[in-house]
Amino acid sequence: MTDLTPRTALGATAARNETIGAYLIEENTELGLASVAIPAETIPPVLFGLTLPKPGHLTLEIDGKFAIWTAPNQWLFATDGDAHQDCAALVKSKIAMAYITEQTDAWVAFKVSSQTSGQINTLLERLVNLPETATDTGKATRTNIHHMSVFVLRPTSTQVTFLGPRTQAGSLWHVLETTLRQQRANSGALS
Repeated sequence: MTDLTPRTALGATAARNETIGAYLIEENTELGLASVAIPAETIPPVLFGLTLPKPGHLTLEIDGKFAIWTAPNQWLFATDGDAHQDCAALVKSKIAMAYITEQTDAWVAFKVSSQTSGQINTLLERLVNLPETATDTGKATRTNIHHMSVFVLRPTSTQVTFLGPRTQAGSLWHVLETTLRQQRANSGALS
């Protein structure tokens, strides 16, 4: 029998993390994702105590769970476990019809933490062409970083998570790592 070894999106057997100056980049391999869509006439359910967010917003984490708006009547639900099973069990008990699609293996999540919100703001200024209000705490915005479509999630003032296509995991990590190294080289205050 073949011996199968699970691999992260970056091709390793363990999640990658790296400290660069005042920043920590972490590959989140424990994040489970599921897309939840409901018919247009249906009232959005409350999932695990999370009120489903409006466009451009993120529900803040409750026990490792959060949701982001992705399209009209559609959200991406995240949990530190099996998101599809969590969503399926709850949605079936709350509303008559929902469409749930497992998304975990389609995405990669890289969390960048810093000591101050100013450091995260500086990073975002270099990476995305968005007004600061689009990346404030509690916001979730879909944008491009180096021609890659990503979600920029800001759960706290000193943390930002980038959700990108799993097929571009290496490129997204490279962009984040390179940008942070350039910031450290250009400013002794950030190291």
